[in-house]
Amino acid sequence: MQHYYFPVPEQPYLLWFQKPDESTEAFNTDHLGFRFTVSGDRRTSPGTYRGDGPVRLLAGSSSVFGVGASTDETTIASRLWTEYAPAEPWFAFGGQAFNSAQELVLLTLFHHMLPPVSEIVLFSGVNNLVVSRLPEEQQGVHGAHYQAEPPADDAVVPGPAERVQRASDRTAAHLRTWQALANAMGARLVFALQPLAPWVREEPSKEEKKLFAELDKASNFRSVHSDIVSMDVGRDYAAALEKRCQEIGVPFLNTTQLLAERATPKDWLFVDRVHMTDGGYDMVARILAEELELR
Repeated sequence: MQHYYFPVPEQPYLLWFQKPDESTEAFNTDHLGFRFTVSGDRRTSPGTYRGDGPVRLLAGSSSVFGVGASTDETTIASRLWTEYAPAEPWFAFGGQAFNSAQELVLLTLFHHMLPPVSEIVLFSGVNNLVVSRLPEEQQGVHGAHYQAEPPADDAVVPGPAERVQRASDRTAAHLRTWQALANAMGARLVFALQPLAPWVREEPSKEEKKLFAELDKASNFRSVHSDIVSMDVGRDYAAALEKRCQEIGVPFLNTTQLLAERATPKDWLFVDRVHMTDGGYDMVARILAEELELR
């Protein structure tokens, strides 16, 4: 994790994005800031692809970028292209810490550079719920983001039900535009809920338990967001998103539930409560390919 960092550089319209042309032991980005997807001796990205298409997009935020993956080869997009759905190249089309508005803006800014797209898997949901904690005056029309000012000490913190409602409403609003763009592109769009570790299982693996304990000493994530890290809230949020997806006509995939069904107590899935290990990303890639019948 030492090679992953936040905040990332400021970027017009997006607020921030990954550094272009960055090379570390863990990841590499193209001249636009997108992480490379790798399959064997081939690698590609939105900024370097020179084929005629079609390609597939894995869109979203930091889990799509692959925070926690040890190499470019072990991200979800790379595992899909290499092992589970290799028929067409996959782009890791995500920015770290993006909410659903930023994910959508990313597509509108770089749509003109994309070859034909056959599939869009929007792997998202967690960040909207996290920033839903901020006060109403910081939410605006399109939702709060991670660089918003900290709320005042006396600010009213919404409860879990209101946070679920806020986050699912924002996600659905932006998903309607994703659907319109996907239809215009001739691409199938699917929404897959990004898993949060406490939603997957009550008892983390022994490795996760040690990591979470250390992280809790340095971060206030658990104390600040204790009201949304329960399995009950995870189920409520998944149900709310599934309902909104049905209303819009976008297929919904509850990746959290599917991960819970497949993982064993010994599987080390997460490096923190949001981001995954190589094994965790591999399991998600396999779930996406099998459940969406990708080849």
